[in-house]
Amino acid sequence: MTKQLLNTLYLTTEGAHARLENDNVRVECEGETLLKVPLHHLGAIHVLGIASISTPLMMRCAEDGRAVALFDRNGHFRARVHGKTTGNILLRKAQYDGCCDPFRCLDFARQIVAGKLQNSRQVLMRAARESVPEPFADSIAEHEGLLGMVQGTKTLDELRGLEGMGAKGYFACFPAMIRAQKTAFQFKDRNRRPPRDRVNAVLSFLYSIATSDCVSALEGVGLDPQMGILHAVRPGRPALGLDLLEEFRSIVLDRLCLTLINRRQLQPDHFDVRPGDSVLLNDIGRKLVLIEYQKRKQIEVRHALLESKVPIGLLPHLQARLMARVFRGELHAYPPYLPD
Repeated sequence: MTKQLLNTLYLTTEGAHARLENDNVRVECEGETLLKVPLHHLGAIHVLGIASISTPLMMRCAEDGRAVALFDRNGHFRARVHGKTTGNILLRKAQYDGCCDPFRCLDFARQIVAGKLQNSRQVLMRAARESVPEPFADSIAEHEGLLGMVQGTKTLDELRGLEGMGAKGYFACFPAMIRAQKTAFQFKDRNRRPPRDRVNAVLSFLYSIATSDCVSALEGVGLDPQMGILHAVRPGRPALGLDLLEEFRSIVLDRLCLTLINRRQLQPDHFDVRPGDSVLLNDIGRKLVLIEYQKRKQIEVRHALLESKVPIGLLPHLQARLMARVFRGELHAYPPYLPD
């Protein structure tokens, strides 16, 4: 297998403008060149805030199948640029048929929830080894019990209930995993739209950026990211992208959030408090998180179905291919990513 991990270009500087120059992307701001990079080195371009991208560059990216995603300055997804509809129509039909079959859909969703619970449990167990284990024992036991109940669920709502119970117990342990800057990074529960504390601000930002990566991975294999399994289908919601994200939340994104806090890379002055008591990353904080997220994607890990290690950034693409194989009937059950 040839490993290839193309970088994502994040445009975060206020007033920055990216344009196409031959086969290169030139980023300028107030007449100054900030960056020039060959287009073929980029797998995606994400535009945050009031940065901008030229129409010729968008058209070229759409033609090449390169993802262009637009976010507001707080990391909330706003739009994607799509080219012509491509891919195998038979795969998408198989996906629609599978998502409309209640039995196949439930089997698929069980694997997604089981993967999330197992990975969340691993994060809790790792935290228990690194600190006083008592705060985590009950949640670890709860996750083990929930895992035993997953295969016996009869409906998607029942399965979603188990996933919700696991998430509640997991985040109840989150304060104990914050070992530094406890006063500045207090965490009571998971909240969003808008986040009410610094920890939730980082989690929401990472989840939004990673969702776009999952959507790109699904589109890359020809699946429709809007047609989900576990997450309900709603207009404009990348339901299958959110399904794919579930197995990576705890082991990749939550752990990155905790690392940035515990190593004091993120500081209180990397956040702004807005009207309504919402807390959001400022420009410096967003850039720091994005740089560290890109670094994390380069780390190589072992995949159970491969003989060699792969970068974390390729995991969504590998799992998207496995999803496609399940919809085609080539695999009996979806194997979520479970780290060694």
